[in-house]
Amino acid sequence: MIDIGSQSIKSIFMTLHRFLPAVTLFLSFSSTLNSQFDSLIYNGIQRTFLVHLPASYDGQAKMPLLIAMHGGGGSALNLQNQSGLSLTADEHDFIVVYPEGYRGGFLNLRTWNAGWCCGYSSDTNIDDVGFIDMLLDVLIERYDIDSTRIYATGMSNGGFMSYRLACELSHRIAAIAPVASSMSLVECNPGRAVPIIHFHSYQDGSVPYEGGIGNGISDHYNAPLDSVLAVWAASNACQEGKIEVQDNDDYTQYTWTNCDCASDIIWYLTKDGGHSWPGGNQTPIGDLPSMVINANELMWDFLSQYSLDCSAVSARKEIPVQDQLHVFPNPSYGSIQFSQSPDLDYTVSLFDLLGTPVPIIREGTNVTVPSFEAGLYLLKIVEPGQQIQTTRLLLIPAN
Repeated sequence: MIDIGSQSIKSIFMTLHRFLPAVTLFLSFSSTLNSQFDSLIYNGIQRTFLVHLPASYDGQAKMPLLIAMHGGGGSALNLQNQSGLSLTADEHDFIVVYPEGYRGGFLNLRTWNAGWCCGYSSDTNIDDVGFIDMLLDVLIERYDIDSTRIYATGMSNGGFMSYRLACELSHRIAAIAPVASSMSLVECNPGRAVPIIHFHSYQDGSVPYEGGIGNGISDHYNAPLDSVLAVWAASNACQEGKIEVQDNDDYTQYTWTNCDCASDIIWYLTKDGGHSWPGGNQTPIGDLPSMVINANELMWDFLSQYSLDCSAVSARKEIPVQDQLHVFPNPSYGSIQFSQSPDLDYTVSLFDLLGTPVPIIREGTNVTVPSFEAGLYLLKIVEPGQQIQTTRLLLIPAN
């Protein structure tokens, strides 16, 4: 008999983790009901991929697409099970494609050519960017996909690859969400600002967040994440430099904001976990995943804001620029002011990045947040005609 009172929530979670393989098997079986393997020929090579359509897909409305790339030595099914992204797609109505890296080398492992990493694909200069480019053409022809809302994520080597796609396919990739990875390109010249949300762990020994050679099977140098994200912040023309918005017992969160086309950068650095998918499932040889954040929910909340044309990504009508309400100061210590008085019929709401409403006090042009934790929030203004303006608001403690 387990004495709940004698255990912390984290220790209970650790106990439950022992039973995750059985749970994962059930969930992965459920998520594969709408998943199908397929292949194409690129440069004379057969390339395979797994497509997951959400249960709501009926071919009548265009949906966003998330490219999810496995780590070195992994596979499409491996990442689907590890991340749980197909379940997230069912919940939030988007399509996921899990392409597979090229298999080869002494160990015959699948890897991605992300630049000078990793493995056989990099050593033989496999054109993985060209493969993904062709894959997008195939998927857009076959399914109802919103071509302005294509995003990329990946674990480890797959995360490295997502950075390469942001560099070389920025005209197709609206935003990226790398996990447990870095960037291995010397030159990166994106054609537009690319929003980034990056997930990592202080405990990651395979791809150390401080940079250097990790202890994984791929013996390569990893650029420090601080430097990688600073380079992207400069490329995105972010006006606000690196800000630590959260540092608690569970994780640290940094942001670079006020960037071109609102292409902000967010970095979550957890204090638990390791080389793993935060909030995901344990793999047979991987580290325990972080238990303090859910990468899927956080990344989709972030990614789904963006499209290639810098406009709203939903069917809602955006308020014209000349009629938009601006808030200041931003960042704020909890009290903000509108540039003009919103109509009394407008509703003003504040949400955290998980979509939880945050209480506010509104008095004329002023809004006060009585109680909050430091971090990024979404301020939503809705007028009677259902035109919506959403502003990202950074709240920081006064001392």
